[in-house]
Amino acid sequence: MIDYLLTHPFIGALVALVSLALIFGAILGFAAVQFKVEGDPIVDQLDNLLPQTQCGQCSYPGCRPYAEAIANGDAINKCPPGGQATINAIADLLDVEAPTLDEEHGEESEVKTVAYIREDECIGCTKCIQACPMDAILGAAKQMHTVIADECTGCDLCVEPCPVDCIDMLPIETTLGDWHWQPPKLPQQQFENIIATDKQAVEDGAAA
Repeated sequence: MIDYLLTHPFIGALVALVSLALIFGAILGFAAVQFKVEGDPIVDQLDNLLPQTQCGQCSYPGCRPYAEAIANGDAINKCPPGGQATINAIADLLDVEAPTLDEEHGEESEVKTVAYIREDECIGCTKCIQACPMDAILGAAKQMHTVIADECTGCDLCVEPCPVDCIDMLPIETTLGDWHWQPPKLPQQQFENIIATDKQAVEDGAAA
């Protein structure tokens, strides 16, 4: 076998490369399993509850970093896009009292929006593309840009950088596919009384 490979150097080189690839692949596979870093499950759960707008209004560069910060003790009420519903869900997950939204980071909007570029006014500067955290804008330098509506999270980050102010945030029309009934909002005191009653019922049931 060795004599054959010596007389056929091309085949010998090919066999050597394949052998090295297999050896290094096995080493990398072993290292990946041996030194695997497990993710924090609570961070994953918090990240799933956040709206994934990646807007940065919470003062973090995205939803995942904010989830990590919450897991490390930061306040849970810094997400305007998620609003009070997200705050309540996070509070329920962490078993803490739900505060109201910190208005320093923005106000909750009841209407979801999507970016729209007035294409005949676009100068192709690409500043909106650079600002978009979701890669939801298509275009090239000195060419018309457009927004992929299904990818846009309505974070509003593309509006300010636009030098010709040709980007509008338009409300998303409600369709039969995404319409849902909004439950009536209870006064804060009534809501707290219901929560207290439910907790007392649970405690009474456990004591029995």
